[in-house]
Amino acid sequence: MTTTTRVSRYFASETDGAGHACMKVFLDGVALLRLPLTNKGTAFSYDERTALGLDGLLPPRVNSLAEQAERAYRAFQLAPTAIDKYQFLRALQERQEVLFYALLERHLAEMMPIVYTPTVGEAVRRFSHLYQNARGLSLSPLNIERAPELMTEYPLNDVRLIVATDSSAILGIGDQGYGGLAIPIGKLALYTAGAGLAPFHTMPVALDVGTDRADLLEDPLYLGVRHGRLTGERYLAFTDRFVAAVQTRWPRAVIQWEDLTRDTAFAVLERYRRVVPSFNDDIQGTGAVSLAGLMAACRLRGEPLADQRIVIHGGGAAGMGVAWALREGLRREGLSREEASERIFVLDSHGLITDDRALEGYKRPFAHRRTGLAGWSTRPGLLETVRRGRATALIGLSGRPGAFDCDVVRAMAELSPRPVIFPMSNPTSSSEATPADLIEWTAGCAIVATGSPFEPVAWSGRRLSVPQANNAFVFPGLGHGAVLAGAREITDGMVLEAAYALAEYTADRHLAAARVFPPIDELREVSRHVATRVLRQALLEGQTGSPPPHDLESFVREAFWRPEYLPVVRETRPP
Repeated sequence: MTTTTRVSRYFASETDGAGHACMKVFLDGVALLRLPLTNKGTAFSYDERTALGLDGLLPPRVNSLAEQAERAYRAFQLAPTAIDKYQFLRALQERQEVLFYALLERHLAEMMPIVYTPTVGEAVRRFSHLYQNARGLSLSPLNIERAPELMTEYPLNDVRLIVATDSSAILGIGDQGYGGLAIPIGKLALYTAGAGLAPFHTMPVALDVGTDRADLLEDPLYLGVRHGRLTGERYLAFTDRFVAAVQTRWPRAVIQWEDLTRDTAFAVLERYRRVVPSFNDDIQGTGAVSLAGLMAACRLRGEPLADQRIVIHGGGAAGMGVAWALREGLRREGLSREEASERIFVLDSHGLITDDRALEGYKRPFAHRRTGLAGWSTRPGLLETVRRGRATALIGLSGRPGAFDCDVVRAMAELSPRPVIFPMSNPTSSSEATPADLIEWTAGCAIVATGSPFEPVAWSGRRLSVPQANNAFVFPGLGHGAVLAGAREITDGMVLEAAYALAEYTADRHLAAARVFPPIDELREVSRHVATRVLRQALLEGQTGSPPPHDLESFVREAFWRPEYLPVVRETRPP
């Protein structure tokens, strides 16, 4: 029996009873070469060139995908700067998507800092000036009322995962207006290269609700709408229309919310998480990654998680997400909610969060009781909190470079023989400390992981690698696992299971080398492990209506898309 699936208005995939697959296209000639998902470039065979009207349009030599990837890699290496390399990869993605992913998968550790943090931050800043090709769906007050029609007209028929941003809080650079679309594009590249989610099931979305940046509004090349940001009920009416249109067009699609301001991030997550399967990577992804890293560090030190006392420097969406994840991890270790909360100290720009201050709602659950802080100053800062809180772990999400100074770090070393210090702020320039300083100030004893990539540190005749506490170890597996489950909701249990899966993977393979996170080049295997555990948790919680596969690990592995060329056949009439 032959199965034909209409992937888009331009092509379909077909698989016969023997499992042989091909791609049926509804166009030919130059038009076929301009469609990234169908364009094989010099890899079209002689027979395909004749049948598809490509004879004479391509160089005579037929290349393999491996040969194309080698040529592309050499061109990538010739690009002089990181942003030039980014532009090269984006152009390749818009020309030959399968080749782009084959190249990215082969060189993931080298190229991830280009397509993702830190280089993507520069791409966001310069988005309107570097713009080359349209990608994804752009919604603004000019067209939001037509959202259902726009999604019906979208060229991909079976979107299963959406990354959407309003660009209000990009990395450490804040409001970037329409330029924030580069973030969903980069995140989805990792979903495909790192977690095997086929690119024809993904969609990046820009929710362009305006910008409050005068420099963007006054820039003649700026591509976004030219007015201040929508807020309050007008903003929620906008996102309501977006979510409703997604529900109608792709009712099982997962939405990953990305880079929303902290107030908005929590409001949007709570408003929609039970309406559509959705999660916020800045809150939940960062929380899960931090919990996984701390659990791995505890195993490395031979100490229980329940004994840790953690200081979190940064009270935004990411910081509060980490506080939530760590509290839930401590509760799993047997502590009560109150006991767990007492072991977590969160600082915002005004110092330690305490209950005698006016606080946003999302901060209140983690405010320390002033009555329990006898002898502390009125507004305890970082150094005082580390010392009086007897911290064993310090996590940075403040975006303040240099916040973990020598005094703070040496205080950590006095409190623990192997202090855990994770300066996780992105991009690299916003990191609270450099690994070299952390190693030096603790005489090589600190367990360090960073949010952005750093070079290995030379210490005492050794070359110490710096593990990356990167959300990419969680969100691709979490999102793809939810897609495979057909989950109705992405629950707290599924998010926490992603953290435990990552910690387990690291402990099994890398703890002997004193690493608390895996190397980036293992992202695909990490994501398989995370996706399997998330799928299992969704089944246990009854979040999927589909019957469970007999072998979850094999099911997930077989569902991973690989960048490979299929035979291409011209179809005169769409099915």
